[in-house]
Amino acid sequence: MKSAFFRTAKPYLLVLPFLCIMIFVFVGGLVQAVVQSLGYMPVFGMYEVSLRHYAALFSNARFLSSLRHTFYIAFVSSVLSVFFGVLIAFAIDKTKAGNKISYTLYKIPIVIPHIVVVILAIQIFFQTGIISRFAYNLGIIDSALDFPLLIFDRWGFGIMAVYLYKQVPFVTLTVFAVLRGLNKQYIKIAENLGASSFQILRQVTLPLLAPSILSAFLITFAFAFGAFEVPFLLGSPARLTLPILAYFDFRSPVLASRPAAMAVSVSISIISLSFILVYAQLLHLLSKRGIKGGFL
Repeated sequence: MKSAFFRTAKPYLLVLPFLCIMIFVFVGGLVQAVVQSLGYMPVFGMYEVSLRHYAALFSNARFLSSLRHTFYIAFVSSVLSVFFGVLIAFAIDKTKAGNKISYTLYKIPIVIPHIVVVILAIQIFFQTGIISRFAYNLGIIDSALDFPLLIFDRWGFGIMAVYLYKQVPFVTLTVFAVLRGLNKQYIKIAENLGASSFQILRQVTLPLLAPSILSAFLITFAFAFGAFEVPFLLGSPARLTLPILAYFDFRSPVLASRPAAMAVSVSISIISLSFILVYAQLLHLLSKRGIKGGFL
């Protein structure tokens, strides 16, 4: 009995030290951020506890602008990542002879750090980058200023390009792993019943892939929504995302700005947690509808 219990509990005991450290770091940091966002910072002689900093956020035009810009970048990059990732997953699944090669190639961008992709994006897409110089040598543009601003732009094209480079392979990996393990009998049954290729895709394949596609979308959205380094390095100073707004407020020499910065940080955490809850509810609904037959 003891040996069986030990074998069952052993994996959990092995990861317990790591879990304790991670819980202490993340939960402790989140608790401290919540406390400071309420205005309680005894170290700086601030003892007031109130929600006024949260209330002020939704009347702050700067915060609302950053919220819209952050949501826009996260949503557009996630939708495009899912679209292209699913297409590539289907293309790899249809490939026979080159399956191993294609299955290996799309994994390469996943292991490359974001900072390396940022440097590559600057070298390639900036107004003095490789594409701009190539266009100048061909006589397409007369100077570097004639090349469109794709980096540090107000619309976040450079940021989304980096996200797509990293997120499309992630979505492909997630969807293809499920697609490869699908029971092909469902497709054969649909074919025998006279279903067209589009009907099979809509009524059989996509419903079975819906949970993995949804999870990939929400993971990429949550990451893009809370990411700091890529918008900080490639974003426009005129359009700040929420993490950068919190960073600048936190670095402000005015201590009164510290609770507001923490309120922004906590708001990011609340929004990310909300998406996790939405994902859990949607996954539950998809599972119930899947049992009854069909998601779409």
